[in-house]
Parts: sequence; structure tokens; C-alpha cells
Amino acid sequence: MEVITLDYGSGGKKTSALIEEMIVPMLDNDALRALGDGAVLSGAEKLAFSTDSFVVSPYFFPGGNIGKLSVCGTVNDVAMCGAEPKYLSLAFIIEEGFPMEDLKKIVSSVAETAKNAGVSIVTGDTKVVEKGKADGIYINTAGIGFMRHNGLSPDTIKPGDTVIISGTAGDHGAAVMLARNTDLVQGELLSDCAPLNRLASALYGLGPDLRVLRDPTRGGVATTLCEFTEGRKFSIELREKDIPVSEGVAAACDILGLDPLYCANEGKLLAVVAPESAEKALEALRSLPEGQNAAVIGTVTENHPGKLVMRTAFGGSRILTKLAGDQLPRIC
Repeated sequence: MEVITLDYGSGGKKTSALIEEMIVPMLDNDALRALGDGAVLSGAEKLAFSTDSFVVSPYFFPGGNIGKLSVCGTVNDVAMCGAEPKYLSLAFIIEEGFPMEDLKKIVSSVAETAKNAGVSIVTGDTKVVEKGKADGIYINTAGIGFMRHNGLSPDTIKPGDTVIISGTAGDHGAAVMLARNTDLVQGELLSDCAPLNRLASALYGLGPDLRVLRDPTRGGVATTLCEFTEGRKFSIELREKDIPVSEGVAAACDILGLDPLYCANEGKLLAVVAPESAEKALEALRSLPEGQNAAVIGTVTENHPGKLVMRTAFGGSRILTKLAGDQLPRIC
């Protein structure tokens, strides 16, 4: 009998198979079929709507906690749709015996992060389960925002377009990984967990030259860009030397045999823009503190249709695929 394994929560091949082969066919509709970070809905004013669940372990990690992460994750998904996030729901599932002081810290972090992101928590729910039936605390959020930039989609990407990242790759995954392996910590490595709506808004002014936005969470930069190229007539070629990775993340990944391109971010975005707007996009991102390390990391080509290729620092090249398996479960 086939069962769900941790691989199905990795954001990689197994996750894609579960969504595309079972869930979407059974629940099929136009909004769901787009498989964006959120759904764009028609009405008196177009809305973006997204939902997410958070099971990160440990629930406190360097640079954040499950409360901050839950707000950032949903705000960012709505912003990547081209919308201005406005309202969030917040639901807790708490295990019996969970420390009240920890819950206060988490709720305080939710309040502070929501204020910084300019969103309001307008509805919610709390459930408590028996001891041993959960792992401390889980959070579910949903977010609604008003559309400010329509048409963001990998379908709009064209050969010659430029691929940009707003900062260093792999920070959140590496920070959580080291939080679970305290003997390996030799310096302070922080998660990049942060709202992205200001960065996204700064790029909306590019108009149709902004092709698509995405935050590279589970599966990291490589898996996200593979989703852009999969089944399409173009390819993306990355330049390894141009991809910003902090020294701490690089060292942590070397120790544990991981690739920063497959480690999650929770405070960076990927943007594909028309080549003539690349410099303008970089200026917009770098004008904000959270985008100071923005960089051009690749180009859209027709050389390897449907593939993500990386030109290595040694002058060779390799094909990057979606994450296979789950190198770090419960990352968000």
C-alpha cells in the first residue's frame, strides 16, 4: 500500500506529482490549474488569495520563529501574484502542555511582523490536541490582497529575458538546519525570513517587462526555476559565479553535503524581467534594505528547451533538476 512519506512535503518531484496527478485533477478549476503561489480571483476588484500551513521544527530558530514565518510566508505568496497583501487569517493547532510563554512570544512575533508588512489579522481559530498528538504548535494562515500587477506567469517568459534574485540563496534552510545541529554552529547564521511585499511592489512599475515573480521556499532557487522551464520551449542558464551565497551558508552546506541552490529562502524573490529593464529592476530592489544584495544570475535561452542549466565556476555546465527527496523536512 502506498503511503505518504516526508518526500511528499519537500517541494520537489514528489510534491509536484502529488499535486499534479491527484489533487488538481480531482479539484480542477481555472484558478487552481494555474498553480501559482496564490489564486487570482475575479470580482468587483480582482483579488489574490493564498493559504499555507507551517510546521517548522524547531519552532524558534535563528532570525525568526513559526509566528513570523507564518505571516511572511502568506504575505509573500500573495505579493508574488502581483497583489498588495491586506488581510490574513490565523489558525493555531497547539499540543497540550505547550509553554504559555512560548505562545506569547509567537503571537507577539505575529503581531510585529503583520504590522511591518502592513497587513491585518482579521479572523482566526485555535484548537488544542492531546499531548503526543502534535509537535508543539502548527499554524495555518490564509491571505487576501488586491491585484496591482496582472499577468505574472512563467508563460510570459521570453528568450533573452534576465533572471534576478533579490539576495543571497539558501539562508533560511541553512539556519534551520543548524538550529537542529547545534554542535555545528560556529557563528550566528540567521534565517532571511521577511515580508517581500515592498520588494515586489518596487518591481510592479516595470509593467509588462516584469514577467514573473516567485519566492524560492521549499526546494530552493533551483527547484523554483525548474518549475518555470518545465514543459516549455525555453531554458534558463544560470551563472554559478553570479549567484550570491553568504560565507556562512556556503560553509554550513559544505559540512553537511548540501547545495545552497536547493536550500529554502523565506525572504528572497526571483524575478524574470525583459533584458532592457534588468538594470532598472536591480536599482529598484537595491534601493530597499532587503534587496541590497540583488543580482542578475542568469538568462533565458532556447539552447536546452525545458531545462535549467548552470554554467559552473570552472567553465563547465550541468543540468539542474527539481529537488528529489527531502534534504531537510519541516523547513516551513
